[in-house]
Amino acid sequence: MTQKTVLNALHRELGARMVDFGGWDMPISYGSQIEEHHVVRRDAGMFDVSHMTVVDLHGARAREFLRHLLANSVDKLKVQGKALYSCMLNEQGGVIDDLIVYLLGDEHFRLVVNAATREKDLAWIERQAKAFDVAAKERPEFAMIAVQGPHARAKVIGLLHEVDRPRIEKLGRFAAAAAQGPHGMPLFIARTGYTGEDGFEIILPEEHAVALWKELATAGVAACGLGARDTLRLEAGMNLYGQDMDENVTPWEAGLAWTIALDAGRDFIGRKALEAQQAAGVPRTMVGLVLDEKGVLRHGQKVLTPQGEGEILSGSFAPSLNKSVAFARVPAGATEQLRVDIRGREVPVRLVKFPFVRDGKACEGI
Repeated sequence: MTQKTVLNALHRELGARMVDFGGWDMPISYGSQIEEHHVVRRDAGMFDVSHMTVVDLHGARAREFLRHLLANSVDKLKVQGKALYSCMLNEQGGVIDDLIVYLLGDEHFRLVVNAATREKDLAWIERQAKAFDVAAKERPEFAMIAVQGPHARAKVIGLLHEVDRPRIEKLGRFAAAAAQGPHGMPLFIARTGYTGEDGFEIILPEEHAVALWKELATAGVAACGLGARDTLRLEAGMNLYGQDMDENVTPWEAGLAWTIALDAGRDFIGRKALEAQQAAGVPRTMVGLVLDEKGVLRHGQKVLTPQGEGEILSGSFAPSLNKSVAFARVPAGATEQLRVDIRGREVPVRLVKFPFVRDGKACEGI
């Protein structure tokens, strides 16, 4: 059965083109995917991300549990509301999922995990939590709307109760706080996102989601689909679970070394495997590629290098650059003479550092 978010009927009313996304009926675009991409880079757009899974953890040993569960160190979260991005690994060091964790209290943390991995994530978290006497509670009654772009924060803040505005205006990156929205609706506002632009991800009771979406539209925030979200996050150098990493890929191999905290005395799941791979030499790495001639880099295409074959992971036309870019996994040490097999034609590509776009502009060397 395809699942629907609380905003589904509104998307259809707005004329969205709907697709199946990980078992959810979701809008890919409301007209022009390219225009939706540009509106987020230049102004403000909103995405229905209510298919994401919210899990609240409660228990005296919740922090100890997360020190064991996550590859990044939850000890970095010292102030209520702060957030951390991390991978959750299996014993082999492969990525079960990537997620965001929020510190909400001494014994209360909130996880936001991917939609397509919901069942396996919940099963894994609940299994691991038992030993720590931590309760993991899914919160399906919440909806989630991401508002992204250079003017996104101002447009959201304008809709808040005036008492909350100064506090939310001061909210730092990767932090969250509660606030009152239009008509007193309770909002959990996080300064996070998946586009490379500033903005907020707002978690709220689903009975208020349609009203908030309409208020945002009135404030000049454009409705955007998952198509634009995908090209935005690729330009911003952000991984997509299932395409750029999975249970057979370690964070070393997925360009996520920065999310691994090998802090002394902390034995997290997968640590031994990560340390062994690091000591032996990571066999393959994730790199950025740019195609300077016409054509589109797409998932699954072969990458040919003097060191052996690799493959395109996420690849697409990048509207901000007017050319095609991709992530690829290639043998370690492959940096030059890279070619991509596009329908039997070997096309030269340039290896570059990602992100490809920052603050709406091409990064150096792109």
